[in-house]
Amino acid sequence: MSKFFINRPIVAIVISILMVIVGAVTIATLPVAQFPNIVPPEIQLQATYPGADAKTLEQAVATPIEQQINGVDNMDYMYSLNATANSQTTMVVDFDVKTDPNTDLILAQSREQLATGQLPPEVNTLGVTIRKSVTAPLMLISLSAPHGTHDAKFLANYAYINLNDPIARLYGVGQTQVFGAGKYAMRLWVKPDQLAKLGITVTEIVNAIQAQNKVNPAGQLGGEPAPANQQFTYSVLAQGRLTSPEQFQDVIIRETPDGGIVRVKDVARVELGADDYSIVSRLNGRPAAIVPVYQLPGSNAVQTAAGVRKLMDEMKQRFPQDMEYSISLDQTSAVTEGMKEIIQTLLIAIVLVLLVVYVFLQDWRATLIPMLAVPVSLVGTFARW
Repeated sequence: MSKFFINRPIVAIVISILMVIVGAVTIATLPVAQFPNIVPPEIQLQATYPGADAKTLEQAVATPIEQQINGVDNMDYMYSLNATANSQTTMVVDFDVKTDPNTDLILAQSREQLATGQLPPEVNTLGVTIRKSVTAPLMLISLSAPHGTHDAKFLANYAYINLNDPIARLYGVGQTQVFGAGKYAMRLWVKPDQLAKLGITVTEIVNAIQAQNKVNPAGQLGGEPAPANQQFTYSVLAQGRLTSPEQFQDVIIRETPDGGIVRVKDVARVELGADDYSIVSRLNGRPAAIVPVYQLPGSNAVQTAAGVRKLMDEMKQRFPQDMEYSISLDQTSAVTEGMKEIIQTLLIAIVLVLLVVYVFLQDWRATLIPMLAVPVSLVGTFARW
């Protein structure tokens, strides 16, 4: 066989070229996982009960949902976490590793719907979020202001508005959150002494704001049915939702028969703050907003991390002044660094083989033949028939 190729070098060259082409084409289709999935699919449920403590959350929210989800098909186990700080219940349901995460999501959602009638109205109003995701974050993205121009509230809201949704749409991303000062919210800091003096309760303040902070349909002018000579129809725009602290301060809480008026500013201090102060994020001692990225079960972690990095490089071009991002945690660093080390080791090995062959043969022309055979054999091993 060796004599055949020695006498016909063109045939050997053509076969070598075909091996290189086939191997190079099939590199992109090679599987990236050597072993099957060993991490069970997880379905995560989140519900918020404003003002409730951990015990109330357990009794009023977690227990009814657990009773309905218990026994769902192919479920291994489940657990719930109830936090007093943000009045939130987080429940994680783990299924068998052989199940489809999409099917698990549908089964968990159908069981959760059975518990809707047993949940408090406030929980149903805010809704129960159900998604498939893992509990440990794949990456942590930190937004910070090196010169201190932006505070934590600005950084967190910038992440909510500009980063949260684009990252969530990427391949392999199960969910994203924002750890920091929280979203912007209109905060009312009531004065207990004034409330007691005027006989006003917090419920009255809440009801007054809900009644006056809403969209009021005002109708149309010139709409049908209209006279024959009516040519135009005008929509009447009334004042919509309140947008500034001054507008909230002027909300009327109570009116007396003698013309007296009690406004919000008489019993509370209004400011534009954050909706949650239970989490504080810092980067190297400076205020920051942390965006954890959770992987979608069954996706390629390396490809997901690469997509997030590419997106952040693009989003960085639109950052306001004195804002930068950094990757505080990347679970794929060990894999990517290992791949780089393999490539470096391969290149070093090729160079060493070249030197050894040349030292023994003492001829560059004779050295060229085995050196061409090395990449041909390496690339050819990637071919799959």
